[in-house]
Amino acid sequence: MASEFPRLTHPIVQAPMAGGPSTPELASAVANAGGLGFVAAGYRSPEQLRADIEATRTLTDAPIGVNLFLVAETEIDEQALEAYAHELEPVASRFGAPLGAARYDDDQLDAKLNVVRELRVPIVSFTFACPSPELVRSLQDEGITVWVTVTEADEAVLATGVGADALVCQGVEAGGHRGTFEDVDGRGELGLLSLLRLTHAVTDLPLIASGGIADGAGIAAVLAAGARAAQIGTALMLCPEAGTSAPHREALKRPGRTALTRAFSGRRARGIVNDFMCEHEPRAPSAYPHVHHLTSPLRAAARAAGDPEAINLWAGQAYGLAQERPAAELVRTWSEAQQVTSASS
Repeated sequence: MASEFPRLTHPIVQAPMAGGPSTPELASAVANAGGLGFVAAGYRSPEQLRADIEATRTLTDAPIGVNLFLVAETEIDEQALEAYAHELEPVASRFGAPLGAARYDDDQLDAKLNVVRELRVPIVSFTFACPSPELVRSLQDEGITVWVTVTEADEAVLATGVGADALVCQGVEAGGHRGTFEDVDGRGELGLLSLLRLTHAVTDLPLIASGGIADGAGIAAVLAAGARAAQIGTALMLCPEAGTSAPHREALKRPGRTALTRAFSGRRARGIVNDFMCEHEPRAPSAYPHVHHLTSPLRAAARAAGDPEAINLWAGQAYGLAQERPAAELVRTWSEAQQVTSASS
């Protein structure tokens, strides 16, 4: 049975940004301002996830969500992966870091599901794949609302069919990893407006718009296109509450362009173009999370050295609109601007 869409003072959802930017402070700031805060479970251990949820709850009494990765094991080109590792050895050596072991894992999904069930998190969103109807039903039976990230209309049909309560429509403008069910070139590359309208035509579920939204006018636009709320990530990455690294913050303040790449993780993701992306993207294999684990120590060392040219600078196409302001202030400012824009249109 579908759950009611959460009642938000402001139609703004903080995008879960795995790998550092999402923090309990950011999620609680957005929630306390009247939006919906999210805890990013990706790359966190179950114990760390538990600590993040509990820390967030000490900072807010408002509902929060948790985002989980659904990583399916797929066939990969082992020779291409081995060749890519050999290509990256000189880069890792330059930073005095070893390459990691290229391997598959499911991001400890079952253990993390146990955490969200035990802590009774009200909303769980999934990305990278469609959950089974049994998983959706089991969460709903425990009072947990299920959102599924989609990037194509046919994915929306599948997610509706398994009983999802709402869909996060991720346009190609979005920063970070593509949430498409299959990481195949050409799939999951619809612009947000087209995706919203095509999805609206095939499902009656509430839609949350994600991708390139960074101000009140952008929020007003996606609401007019049929979304119930706007999910915003990159525009919050310069907030003091975000855990964005120093070199990433500096890159977000400079003009540049973004592109999709598999160079850092083996799965298409949008980031600010830098030297690593330009040099290695042509030979990066489709192999997630294998490449993620391979490059993780290298990226950590480069991050510690403050080098923005060798780390993933995930960012959406509208990253130039990001501001260094407290998250709660941005949420209120965006909502006020959205209301003015909607009223005048």
